[in-house]
Amino acid sequence: MHGVETERAKNGQLALERMTQARQGEFDLIFMDIQMPVMNGLEATRAIRALDDPWASRIPIIAMTAEAFSENVAECLAAGMNGHIAKPLDIKLVLKEIRKIKEETKA
Repeated sequence: MHGVETERAKNGQLALERMTQARQGEFDLIFMDIQMPVMNGLEATRAIRALDDPWASRIPIIAMTAEAFSENVAECLAAGMNGHIAKPLDIKLVLKEIRKIKEETKA
């Protein structure tokens, strides 16, 4: 409906593995759930940021979590995320965050 194609990883470890295999530019951004099994979103983000691939280490990552307190947002940003969206998701806020990230990456 909004011209967005997605791919889903069931946990943070699988998201990290997928990013190690991705071609440069294959993805525009990552929506990262914070509470996932195997490897949580904070750990996965730190690992993606530590990759040798400059593209993968800079890809925009947006947290998606039910935790919306300021300390939770700060923790996400400290882990290397670029933004934060609280659950339950509002598609208007998701699209707004995507636009914001697109503008930031153009600069």
